[in-house]
Amino acid sequence: MSHVLDRRITQTFVELADTLVLRFDTIHFLHTLIERCVELLEVDAVGILLADQRGALNLVAASTDQARMLELFQLQDEEGPCLDCFHTGQPVECAHLAQEPQRWPRFTVAAREQGFSAVHALPMRLREQVVGALNLFRISPGAIPQDAVELAQSFANVATISILQVRALRHSEMVTEQLQNALNSRIVIEQAKGILTERFQISVTDAFSLMRTHARNSSQLLSDVAQQVIDGGRRPDEGRQGLTPVRAPHSPPA
Repeated sequence: MSHVLDRRITQTFVELADTLVLRFDTIHFLHTLIERCVELLEVDAVGILLADQRGALNLVAASTDQARMLELFQLQDEEGPCLDCFHTGQPVECAHLAQEPQRWPRFTVAAREQGFSAVHALPMRLREQVVGALNLFRISPGAIPQDAVELAQSFANVATISILQVRALRHSEMVTEQLQNALNSRIVIEQAKGILTERFQISVTDAFSLMRTHARNSSQLLSDVAQQVIDGGRRPDEGRQGLTPVRAPHSPPA
């Protein structure tokens, strides 16, 4: 492992542990996690499912439109490795979905339609408390290297501790409030992505990147920027700080 990679991994652990900041943004935090997984692990896409206060799983982050569609399919169809991982609290792996079609018949078809051939789901847990699942997808069949899996599980563990720590520091209830806030923000963000997708004729992924960049540049919460889009308070012609694509993206919606 190169010194550059070692340094990047160390930086990632610092990012995931640094939750003692003003107005901690859970959605932004989780997207940092999936970006680092794609960057540092031998995977093509990553998704995160978190449980709400009733224990039902919700999609809160996905690195590509294809991963987003597959995660939503799992939730709607109630079948797939990520659900198994959450319910058992144990890692679930399939290195070649086409060779095990009977394991998750409908999920396997959906995964292949979205271009994925292998999956590895890892629990986001602290001792006996499982709050979600970190899901790694590969286009080519084959097992994810063990050292990459161990690193991903370490990222998931640190992220879980960080989320629960923030909740504790805010004197929230023991299990749900911070995660529920993230899920509520997700609804607003999804609505805003749909508006921007229609307004600029761009993909869902590009719409999210547009909002996230604007939130970072203007030091706002991502959910606040999304609400501005919904409310119509930010027009695309408001200059350099407005929500305007720098160039017309070419990636079509999934």
